[in-house]
Amino acid sequence: MLRWITAGESHGQALVAVIEGMPAGVPVTSDLIADELARRRAGYGRGARMKFERDEVELTGGVRHGLTLGGPIAIRIGNTEWPKWETVMSADPVDAAALDGLARNAPLTRPRPGHADLVGMQKYGFTDARPVLERASARETASRVVLGTVARSLLTETLGVQVLSHVVEIGTVAVPAGVVPGPDDRKAIEASPVRCFDTATSAAMVAEIDEARKDGDTLGGVVEVVVHGLPPGLGSFVHGDRKLDARLAGALMGIQAIKGVEIGDGFQTARRRGSQAHDEIEAGPDGIRRRTGRAGGIEGGMSTGEVLRVRAAMKPISTVPRALSTVDVVTGEPAVAINQRSDVCAVPPAGVVAEAMVTLVLAEAAVEKFGGDSVPELRRNAHSYLENLTVR
Repeated sequence: MLRWITAGESHGQALVAVIEGMPAGVPVTSDLIADELARRRAGYGRGARMKFERDEVELTGGVRHGLTLGGPIAIRIGNTEWPKWETVMSADPVDAAALDGLARNAPLTRPRPGHADLVGMQKYGFTDARPVLERASARETASRVVLGTVARSLLTETLGVQVLSHVVEIGTVAVPAGVVPGPDDRKAIEASPVRCFDTATSAAMVAEIDEARKDGDTLGGVVEVVVHGLPPGLGSFVHGDRKLDARLAGALMGIQAIKGVEIGDGFQTARRRGSQAHDEIEAGPDGIRRRTGRAGGIEGGMSTGEVLRVRAAMKPISTVPRALSTVDVVTGEPAVAINQRSDVCAVPPAGVVAEAMVTLVLAEAAVEKFGGDSVPELRRNAHSYLENLTVR
């Protein structure tokens, strides 16, 4: 069983990610993790913060000489801006005199519509949004990308699984139907400034972002995670909480700003007649396969062995440059919302985060299915399972 947790605040000293249950022998290095974090920072439409918010990676436990040891893995992501925030975000008490006059310490009393600010203040009894936005910030997703990097390495080493993502919609611009990248197409995706696999659509998405920036607005969109090489049988049909699609949906909905998830053709399938909705089965030279991929590689809560596709819809960023209307919670007077540094569009990096979450769910399902305390043992168990399938 894999268990994971993250800790830390957006402007805190560091983010920390811990994962337990990872078999021994999974390749993990600081450089591997740093490369994935760099993908998360990239993408057309990002704000100025991404240009200087470098990630300092430190493997603090569970890894020796580039391989996991079988125990809990702890990874620290340092905040290069910490010297600017050391007093304001100090964990230990700070003398009030040291805080007086610090602009960064001014209470944030104008909650932003669409953020966790207001309801978080109500829930925890704060009159300042700072304690809420520091943890609710999407900066926390850096920790998830770190964990997803470890999970990806496990899936690659044991099952040969390839996980990638691409942007399929930004604002009103969408890729043509049927555009699905193959297992070797990651480089082509990353070459696009918006991580879109279709060249013409990529250019149109860039133009859409430019228009929103000019208007002082923000954009959302849709990302798709595509998984090649999954074996059949991950997940289960016996209980709802063990279904692979349910677990994937929950993991993706837990990402900041994600408001919708669909597996395969999802909502489009709901508009089809049954005769056109399902993937018919046929026997071929490589065994029994499905003719189409409308179900997205999951049936009955289990992976089918076909390409897995899952999409996540991201709302437009809530920190709108021209500022939305709100109320000052101290005075009760109408006001404009806090306008923190923000991106115009964060859909491209959202795909990287979605990749990480999908990979974590699949790694957990693989460990459950095949077991093993080491990479060779899990690989042997998976090979034996595939060799002895009763129906091929």
